[in-house]
Amino acid sequence: MPDSVEKRFVDLKKILESSQFRGKEGIINEVPFFISPYPPSQETETQKQCKHLFASLSNQGIEILEVNLFDLCVEIMKARGRWDQLIAREPEWEKDLLKGQIQNLTDVDQKIIPAISKKLAAKPNLEILFITGVGLVYPFMRSHNLLNNLQRIAKDYPTLMFFPGEYTFTEGRGQSLDLFGILNEDKYYRAFNIEEYKLSS
Repeated sequence: MPDSVEKRFVDLKKILESSQFRGKEGIINEVPFFISPYPPSQETETQKQCKHLFASLSNQGIEILEVNLFDLCVEIMKARGRWDQLIAREPEWEKDLLKGQIQNLTDVDQKIIPAISKKLAAKPNLEILFITGVGLVYPFMRSHNLLNNLQRIAKDYPTLMFFPGEYTFTEGRGQSLDLFGILNEDKYYRAFNIEEYKLSS
């Protein structure tokens, strides 16, 4: 990875601004999903740089959508009138019970994907979809499960997930998402590492 968060985002901004990236060029008809891995220790600075990046792209007239998974989960639970109850009961519930309650309320297939689909429908000219807040929804939601389901509704949009961990290839395991650099989420090979994306000269 580049030495600094700022340097990483300078490079990333050049890619995202390009018509090549937004036009889904150079990926040989694959699903245009990308992972931007970063060290968990850089979480705060990465969030800060994301805000600057999104604002800059929007100011250039590039239509984007950020889906923060944590905020989306809270939005869904509040809409069902369950958020205040969960907050009130959290101190007395066992962790497994709390986890199960949240997972039921934020089921990826039944709740998260339909909610994202509505947000996509409200952006008919969308050019880039961003997924953030990945680390905040662990262990209630797994990245590979979200990406697998997201293909149903977002395969036409260049999609970039900011991932606090590593997206690596190893012999015998293939491509894998390692959350926080230590938790092997699962094999996932449909996305590209954005750091390996090359712009045409």
